[in-house]
Amino acid sequence: MKAESHSICSHTIDLNLLHIYEAKKRISPLVRHTPLVKSNPLSSLFNHDVFLKLEFLQDPGAFKVRGATNKILSLSPTERKRGVVTFSTGNHGLCTCWVAKKTDTPAVVCVSKRVAKLSPKRIEFMRALGAEVVVSGDTQDEAGEMAKELVTSRGLTLIHPFDDPFVIAGQGTIGLELLEDEPSISSVLVPLSGGGLISGIALAMKSASPRSPSIKVIGVSIENAPVMYESIKAGHPIEMKEVDSIAESLLGGIGLDNRYTFEMVRDLVDGIVLVSEEEIENALSFTLENHHWLLEGAGVAGIAALLSNKASGTGKTAIILSGSNCEARSLLKQLQI
Repeated sequence: MKAESHSICSHTIDLNLLHIYEAKKRISPLVRHTPLVKSNPLSSLFNHDVFLKLEFLQDPGAFKVRGATNKILSLSPTERKRGVVTFSTGNHGLCTCWVAKKTDTPAVVCVSKRVAKLSPKRIEFMRALGAEVVVSGDTQDEAGEMAKELVTSRGLTLIHPFDDPFVIAGQGTIGLELLEDEPSISSVLVPLSGGGLISGIALAMKSASPRSPSIKVIGVSIENAPVMYESIKAGHPIEMKEVDSIAESLLGGIGLDNRYTFEMVRDLVDGIVLVSEEEIENALSFTLENHHWLLEGAGVAGIAALLSNKASGTGKTAIILSGSNCEARSLLKQLQI
């Protein structure tokens, strides 16, 4: 799907490039500048340079630590002492717990019954980090409603998984690192669910580089319930039924009251492609066999788009490998490895 071309508009009143640079400075004590490495197998296969951004090397195993860190470190001492709450399909909750422990901030994570069933290891890790885990509802949106109730009843601060300026700015620091490490990048393939990651990267790369008009930022969603994709088509945020996926981190809604990421994806992202379950599985196998990394399904969405010829480029392409938090035994069994 090709997004319409627009200049950076109304949402930049609340969020701009300066905020991403401020986030870069704020999060640097806890968040690492991850490597950008050339993939020789992919570069040879497609006859142009393909680079992989190794976000799964963050300590909690996912890029989400950037946004969670920026948001929590922006809070006042009183707010941190009172505690934070979030809702998550997995990685954001885990990363929020990790940052909360590092900053002595009490944390509550609301997850749906689906997430509790499909990702028991993530739940176990959250509790091991000292967080309270509340299982509520059948979907991420319903878990989100519980989180909002706890904001009201317990005075907690909401750490939204994607639709928050501090979270988006934190994820946007990846875009600054891409330009710093490889200034001549022509395109970036980014996993897309709620849109916080791609919104931040697109804002950074289309604002910080004199080459911004020629840099293409492409979102990759799964065919199973691609809520942002369908919302862009509809012209407004919509809801869709959640279904099972090997890329469970890409499930979940964008919120009917979405304030930031819907507009930013619509205005800044150059296109959205959808990949199938089989294409994700092929990308997982390819990554394990050629790079020896066992990643989660969402983490290889960009590789799936490239291998299936749904996204391509002629210049230097970067792919965000977003996370490695997976149920390893069940994933290897599913891949028949």
